[in-house]
Amino acid sequence: MALSEKYGRTYHYPFSPGTTSDDRINHQFADDLRSITQLIHTEKLDGENNCLNRYGVFARSHASPTVSPWTNTIRQRWQLIRHDLGDLEVFGENLYAIHSIAYPRLPEHFFVFGIREQGIWLSWEETEFYARLLDFPTVPVLSHSDSVLQPAVIEAEVLALAAQPSVFGSVEASTGAPCTREGVVSRCAHAYTTAAFPHRVFKYVRKGHVQTSEHWTRTWQRAPLISEANV
Repeated sequence: MALSEKYGRTYHYPFSPGTTSDDRINHQFADDLRSITQLIHTEKLDGENNCLNRYGVFARSHASPTVSPWTNTIRQRWQLIRHDLGDLEVFGENLYAIHSIAYPRLPEHFFVFGIREQGIWLSWEETEFYARLLDFPTVPVLSHSDSVLQPAVIEAEVLALAAQPSVFGSVEASTGAPCTREGVVSRCAHAYTTAAFPHRVFKYVRKGHVQTSEHWTRTWQRAPLISEANV
């Protein structure tokens, strides 16, 4: 039995080129936009989805806490805050290990992108509040879309954002060549239920993004922080 419910699938925008056979596409996102009054566009960072709750630190499976070497640092942080979490489940992107993109200006290794509490995904304002309280940064907010959300306008905004480099700089880990950010995640700014998640969160991923092999875990490397550049 799982100790918590894992992070649900984030459906791709229909115009997202980075889909695979396992991905799901929200072809009805235009209908979903009618129920959203404010959309937050955040950067999709290239790391591992980790969840911190009262039971431990989890990766893909929520049946048992992760023990991977690249989560050692965040598990140490969890030891310091676990009694403060209560019913909060803090989801973030763990960039401790380099995946397909390397970030030359990386300030931290863990960035919060969502917080769930008893089946409710907290609003972005609440997410930022709790992240600050726990001394975690949130993923970079790229822009906001307000009022009446028109599908064509949202598509243009997301495509423009996706064509830019990461806020932290971005290069292909395999070659060192400059590249665009991994993608964009758009979410409703207000709180929503777990059941509504597929209709409140959308993502765009660059084409051919995943460049790591099945041997990645044997040869992984730690991502250096910008504060360590001159150390």
